[in-house]
Amino acid sequence: MYILLILAVAVVVATITFGLILRFKKENKLGINTKLALKANLFSFVPIMAAALIFLIPDIAGAASASSGNGGSGLGFIAAALSTGLATIGAGYAVGSVASSALGAVSEDPGILGKTLIFVGLAEGIAIYGLIISIMIIGSL
Repeated sequence: MYILLILAVAVVVATITFGLILRFKKENKLGINTKLALKANLFSFVPIMAAALIFLIPDIAGAASASSGNGGSGLGFIAAALSTGLATIGAGYAVGSVASSALGAVSEDPGILGKTLIFVGLAEGIAIYGLIISIMIIGSL
């Protein structure tokens, strides 16, 4: 299991090193496209980390349940973390797209600033919903 984590760290270090070499070289003599290299590193890093998480989740859940004495609390903590994390990622994506559109609309007609702020606030509410759900999950443990 820990071999996967060591492999993931090696891929990250190789990616950073390769990126720094390409960044600070005057000319790219190797003819390597930076985007292609980044995609190759990403497609090698994500499966390694996914496999590591799949193999380590039962250990994490077992350790949390052994320390608290409650059988299912480890998975409850994982569920609370996932609800907050995924809601925050969704809110970030929503705010990014709504706010950029709102800036474009306000630059054309400054009178609609209040309406655009409502939409940005609705997009930010997604993160609050995830936080409320995770508080409810932790409260039930």
